[in-house]
Amino acid sequence: MTDGDDPGTDVTDDDDPGTDSAGSRARSRTDERGRIRITGFDADRVRDRDPLSERGDEAAGGTNGGTAAEMDGRWRRGLRRFGRNRSAMTALAIVVSMATVSLLARPVEVLGVVVQPFALAPYDPTTILYLSVDPSVSPYDPPSWRFPMGVDGSGRDLFSRVLVGGRYSISIGFVVVGLTASFGLAYGAISGYYGGVVDEVMMRIVDVVFAFPGLVLALVVVATLGGGYWQLVVAFSLFGWAGYARLVRGEVLSIAEREYVVAAKAIGARDRAVIRRHVAPNALSPLVVLASLNVGSVVIGVAALGFLGLGMDPSTAEWGTMLDATRETLIQGPGGRIPWWATVYPGGAIFVFVLAMNVIGDGINDALDARTTGVGRDGRGGRKERDGGDRGDRGGDES
Repeated sequence: MTDGDDPGTDVTDDDDPGTDSAGSRARSRTDERGRIRITGFDADRVRDRDPLSERGDEAAGGTNGGTAAEMDGRWRRGLRRFGRNRSAMTALAIVVSMATVSLLARPVEVLGVVVQPFALAPYDPTTILYLSVDPSVSPYDPPSWRFPMGVDGSGRDLFSRVLVGGRYSISIGFVVVGLTASFGLAYGAISGYYGGVVDEVMMRIVDVVFAFPGLVLALVVVATLGGGYWQLVVAFSLFGWAGYARLVRGEVLSIAEREYVVAAKAIGARDRAVIRRHVAPNALSPLVVLASLNVGSVVIGVAALGFLGLGMDPSTAEWGTMLDATRETLIQGPGGRIPWWATVYPGGAIFVFVLAMNVIGDGINDALDARTTGVGRDGRGGRKERDGGDRGDRGGDES
């Protein structure tokens, strides 16, 4: 530095430490300019979110983009929520137990081959006890250690008949719901995806189906075809798809306008592939909820037709048919005795199963509720979950 030079403009060598620190601070302040700093959000605390890289990989690997990863994540989150719902899990255990006991009640033969050799029921449901087992048994004997649910009016063991009766009532419920939900999904997806004249015609057909009560239509079908297992399946499946179709159609109307569907169309994907890979899978959540609730409705409908004498053969151990065979015992004359067990146990089986299915449906609805999958202000997730297990995990924060 020379005399007269301004001290504020002195120039030092590059190895001057004072100059290096000042320059570093200046560069640091310059680098910080223009950056957006977000506070109040901790990405490490975000729960139940799919990694962005996974979505990107899906987008790079197929035309369905991030929708497959998002859908898988939503179903995984829903499964975890359902598992934390104690009421729903208890109801699921009841339904599985009832179905398993019914399956193992008596041996099952298929084409002369025994495929299920177990027999939890002590007697065949058609065996008349006082003719072949014990002559001392009388019709409508009360419950005892030997016959836990008593004896019906024909001298048959009610315990064995209730166990075997679940095969008919439960299986019809699930078979009917499986058929109607599958057809309703395809029908509603096609109607909502194509729109226009196609949607108008298809929805008017649905309106015609809804113009008649479902149970009345089932009654007409059974009266025409006669009673029997598959006749009941046809009766409840022939028109039961309409509710699913209308629900799916409403979902598809919004899904068809989303970016991944438009992108699939833009790259030349066929309509059938777009519906199968993008539209229908994204409309499954409300369909599953409705299907789980409708299983109980079908079981009640089958029992109602059986109670009216239009269901299975009168000797069949189906819960509704059993109620029909004993309905004359509900009212007795003066001094008469009402064998309550003849109606309470079959009716109780229907009540427990339908109640359990409704609780399961509510649990599925809560688990798949999209409003519980958001991210709150603290990164912990959206609204506090409804089931008791998540309250402990989420704490008291709500958004």
